[in-house]
Amino acid sequence: MKLKAGELERHLDGLAAGRAGMLIFGPDAIAVGQIRDRIALAVTGPEGEAEMRLTRLDAAALRSDPAALQDAMRAQGFFPGPRAVLLDGAGDGLAGLIAGALDGARPGEDGFLIVCAGVLAARSRLRKLFEAGANLVALQLFDDPPGPRQIAAMLAEAGLPAADQDALQALAAFAAEIDTGSLARLIDKIALYRADRPGPLRLSDVLDCAPQNLEAGLDEAVAAAAEGRIDALARQLSRLKAQGVAPTSICIAAARHFRILHAAACDPAGAEAALG
Repeated sequence: MKLKAGELERHLDGLAAGRAGMLIFGPDAIAVGQIRDRIALAVTGPEGEAEMRLTRLDAAALRSDPAALQDAMRAQGFFPGPRAVLLDGAGDGLAGLIAGALDGARPGEDGFLIVCAGVLAARSRLRKLFEAGANLVALQLFDDPPGPRQIAAMLAEAGLPAADQDALQALAAFAAEIDTGSLARLIDKIALYRADRPGPLRLSDVLDCAPQNLEAGLDEAVAAAAEGRIDALARQLSRLKAQGVAPTSICIAAARHFRILHAAACDPAGAEAALG
């Protein structure tokens, strides 16, 4: 069975029901790892108990101990409840071994196998195994920025279940400019910044924690706007558009710049003290 990334949220809770395993593959190892961890948690249950019913394997180690995968899937855990087996770094060289471990697997009794891989061609044996399997799932991740739904899920996992629309739009703009790992670190930073504060996440919180510069030329464009240099601003905006910088990113940078200017102008100790 093929599963699209946009369908994951809908199927996450019941993904392992009646199934023996899942393949997650794509060019972004961080994104693959994040989805892997979410699925493992959905399979094994509450976070405090998850590690007790989780077995982690590395593809390189299986080459010296091929039986370890099947043993891990069939093993009876000390802690009752559903189990998961994570296999990282898989490739076509392990397709036969993985097929053998899945042959005769008992969904609900054996450990649910989660296989992670990098880019796999359409003719990949490993990919075909999971896409054609009646009780298997294959999820291909593309090198696209996370959408609003994925960002909302990342915020919820970080302890920020509510966010206003402006904050989500700002994070979506950042997601288009930075990689998935950097976005995850930004969200963790925002969660720490917002710790113990009531209410939904706001745009001002995102701006306070966001990276100071996403693309070369943003500072120049904002400075030209602030100083009224219209010709220079027009040239810089054309360059930013050619670089693929989103308009929202430019607005966020401008908002940050004018907030700093406003804070400096209002500081009772003077502008120099504020900037210091």
